[in-house]
Amino acid sequence: MSNSYLAPPGAEGVTVDLPLPGRALAIGAHPDDIDFGCGATLAKWAAGGCEVFELVLTDGSKGSWDPKADRDELVRLRQREQRAAAARLGGRDVRFLGWVDGELASGLSEREAVCRVIREARPDVVLGHDPWKRYRLHPDHRHAGHLAVEGIVAARDPHFFPAQGLAPHRPSHLLLWEADVVDHLEDVTDWLDTKLEALLCHASQWESTMAFTDDAGRERAAFEARIRERATATGGPAGLGAAEPFKRIDRL
Repeated sequence: MSNSYLAPPGAEGVTVDLPLPGRALAIGAHPDDIDFGCGATLAKWAAGGCEVFELVLTDGSKGSWDPKADRDELVRLRQREQRAAAARLGGRDVRFLGWVDGELASGLSEREAVCRVIREARPDVVLGHDPWKRYRLHPDHRHAGHLAVEGIVAARDPHFFPAQGLAPHRPSHLLLWEADVVDHLEDVTDWLDTKLEALLCHASQWESTMAFTDDAGRERAAFEARIRERATATGGPAGLGAAEPFKRIDRL
C-alpha cells in the first residue's frame, strides 16, 4: 500500500464489501498473480457460495531464476501450482490461454479470447490488474489489465465478435488490484490464512517472488508477516481487521 492512496473512512466513493456475487472471474497475467491480488477475496466469496473462475493469460515460462530451467516443464509445473492454489481458494475452474510469458500483447486477437471467456463464464464481478498503475515495470501486468477492461467492453456489446456465437454479457462490477487510487475494500479478516495457503502452492516462485527457500525458515515467516501486515494496514483506517484494496468500476 505504500504507493496507493486510500481515502479516509466515510469519504464519498469509498466502499466496503460488494454483495456476494453469484459468479466471479479473476484475470491474471501469470500464475500466482490472482492469489497475490485478490486471493482472500475469492476465498471469502467461494465460501459464501460464489462460483469462482480464474483466467491466466501467459504460460509462466520465464518464472525462474535458473538459466538452465526446462521451460516446458516450468509451464506444466506452474499450471499444476495454479490449479492447486485455486482449489485452496475454493475456485471452480482455471483457464490458461498460454501466451508466452513476457510477450503478452493487448491486441484484437487477445481481446477476442478474453471476451470469449467472459461470455462463457458470465461473471457478476470481474477482477484484474489495474492497467493504469504508475511506473509499472512488467508489461504483462499492464496488458493483462487492459485485456480485462477491454474484454468487458467487447463481451457486453453484441456487435463485437459475433462469430463467437455467444450471447453478450455485462458484469455488474470490475475490481482492479494494484491500484494507485483505492476506493473499495474487501474485508478479508478471516481469510488471510487461506490466501497464504494458496500463495504457498507456488513453490516454483518461493525464491524469486517470495524471497525464501526454506519451507520452515525465518524467510518464509517474514514473507507471511509481510502479507499480513499489508492487509492489516489496508484495513485498519476503515476499521477492518484486514482488507484487500481495489479500484472499483461499476458503470460497465
